[in-house]
Amino acid sequence: MRPRFPSLAAVVLVALALPAGAQTAPPPSPPPAAPPADRVAALEAQVQQQAAAIEQLRQQIAVLERKVAESARPAVPAADPVLEEKASLAVSQINQLVAAGDIAGAKAKLAEGQAQFASTQAWKSMGRLSQELAVVGRDAPATIKVEKWYQGEKQIDPSKAKAMLVVFWETWCPHCQREVPKLEAIWQKYKDKGLQVVGLTKLTKSSTEEQALAFIKERGVTYPTAKETGELSAYFNVTGIPAAAILKGGKVVWRGNPSRIDDAMIAKYL
Repeated sequence: MRPRFPSLAAVVLVALALPAGAQTAPPPSPPPAAPPADRVAALEAQVQQQAAAIEQLRQQIAVLERKVAESARPAVPAADPVLEEKASLAVSQINQLVAAGDIAGAKAKLAEGQAQFASTQAWKSMGRLSQELAVVGRDAPATIKVEKWYQGEKQIDPSKAKAMLVVFWETWCPHCQREVPKLEAIWQKYKDKGLQVVGLTKLTKSSTEEQALAFIKERGVTYPTAKETGELSAYFNVTGIPAAAILKGGKVVWRGNPSRIDDAMIAKYL
């Protein structure tokens, strides 16, 4: 049997019945027009305003957080002016005792003050002096153990010294640059009377042996000098430089800053 095809009239009727849009595809839409320049500028201004507002909010939050943190801290009690005055007087008395060479009296006064004035601001200045006085009375090292002698090794013999002055210094320390050469005059004046002097450095803060040798030469230091390992610094409670100690009779009899050393002090121990 032959296939039956729709008639031309039927096809025309179907085409007329279809929606207009289905008969022909619409042309593509043109791309959106770029916004005018003034519109872009307005949008950028809004973005900047919002960013500024956000930054302001962040700053306000940071201020609030600091206030909350501060409010959480325990309140610092007000200083007692009477107690502070008594502590200041005790500090002055201890320094006077040390200057007079009454180390035993200074240590006794320090122990007494520690029990009474430890909480005061005035007493906080006694930290380093307390460490220095704690060394006094210790046994003196039988020998001066060092890593390397720079000069004068054969001149050091604690057993033959009436007194020995040990000085700790570093090339970068401005106070050392001032005080260490002054000890040269003391060494020259009292070495024939039984005083031995030894200078010690650890070469800290990237100091070099060449710098140490230059320091010794430029400042005219002739007393024995060496590099130590830090063991002696620890033994003598050296937490700041320059520092010094006097040894006599197998004991540490004085410990402090070399700026306090004078003829009267040296004569006392010889």
